[in-house]
Amino acid sequence: MILLESHNVIIENTLTEKFQKPSALDVQFVDYDGVRFHLSTPERKSVLLLSMNIRCWEELVKYGAQDVIQREYGKWIAPSVEPEYNVSLQFDTDQVPEGEERAAFIHSVALMKRNALAAPFERAFLKQYQLESIPAPIDGSAREEGELMQIHYRDEEAIYIRASHDRVTVIFSTMFKEETDRITGRVFLQEFVDARRLPSIQNAPQVLYSNREPPLEIRHLSGLKDTEDVGYVTFVLFPRHFATPDTAAATISRIQLFRDYLHYHIKCSKAYMHSRMRHRVTEFLKVLNRAKMETAGEKERKTITGRSLRSFR
Repeated sequence: MILLESHNVIIENTLTEKFQKPSALDVQFVDYDGVRFHLSTPERKSVLLLSMNIRCWEELVKYGAQDVIQREYGKWIAPSVEPEYNVSLQFDTDQVPEGEERAAFIHSVALMKRNALAAPFERAFLKQYQLESIPAPIDGSAREEGELMQIHYRDEEAIYIRASHDRVTVIFSTMFKEETDRITGRVFLQEFVDARRLPSIQNAPQVLYSNREPPLEIRHLSGLKDTEDVGYVTFVLFPRHFATPDTAAATISRIQLFRDYLHYHIKCSKAYMHSRMRHRVTEFLKVLNRAKMETAGEKERKTITGRSLRSFR
């Protein structure tokens, strides 16, 4: 299986080139989930402006995205946001770090989308620590849970995150627009569920998959679709999956790309099956081309003048 990269390769490569040799630039591109970026030099070629537009920005801001952006980029945040975008960073090539520090800095900028989407996950992890420290009620009533955070990062799909005293639950809703995608996706997701039974990966997050029917955690929400082309994938993250800052960062980077990872491998599986079918058809055509039809009992005769006569027995 191929793991998708958390950082944006276009941002990383372009900044690496322009920091070494500044020149005029104006390029727009789109990342996973329809996130739009704009890299330009609006004033002079030594000052780069990077802007990002993400459709769930208002929801992310509610869960602390602005604080994460401020923490990660600080002085590089532009004084004003470019029109039609949600956040802008500005870089002066004369002030960026040198050597290995520059490479690390460029990589962190390429994680701009990842860092914005990390805000609700960090909020949930912190809330879980707080709920864990609260003693259980003496009367045996249900323990307090964190708020259900909703991130509608695609038109018809969303991520739902909720913290409780012993876990953080992450639910993905995903659409399968084609019948073949739905069948392949169902098989693929069932493998996720079954793989955890292996002794070597017992510490992996628990994975649950349901088709059409939403999980109990979000069943009360309005607007959820109840059709065959909708699937729900639930990840149960335990404290060991975000026990240290490095572990938490790795967990966030991987889990927020799950939807893209799923559909990417569905398309790869379909492409592989199509290539195998084309190969088999080619092999069958070779067999047919080598075959010679023979008719039993047919005998060819010629007359004195050389004309052919055929008789059948």
